[in-house]
Amino acid sequence: MSKFHKSEIKLQVALDENRIPEEIHWTAEDGGITDEETKAVMLSVWDSKKKESLRIDLWTKDMPLDDMKIFFHQTLMAMADTFQRATDDIKMSETMRDFCDYFAEKLELHKK
Repeated sequence: MSKFHKSEIKLQVALDENRIPEEIHWTAEDGGITDEETKAVMLSVWDSKKKESLRIDLWTKDMPLDDMKIFFHQTLMAMADTFQRATDDIKMSETMRDFCDYFAEKLELHKK
């Protein structure tokens, strides 16, 4: 029987009285991250029984709008890369990247 190495990723969210995130910290010891502050998190998991994705999207009250736009752009680009690695569908991955370029252009991200 083989032994599995287990890795843990932790999120800690400090909420205000209205349950709005004030602070988010994360730890991923295998990645060398310990109690690192972040302003936003998007986590998706796949429910294989229901064939649907489940998500947790959090951001702090002080997440700057311009940073949120950059965060979304970079996340979309990463999704295109991940899609290509997972499916080897280069044509669709390039289509996704084309959309990301359009997204960045419309938000004027390349000028910043």
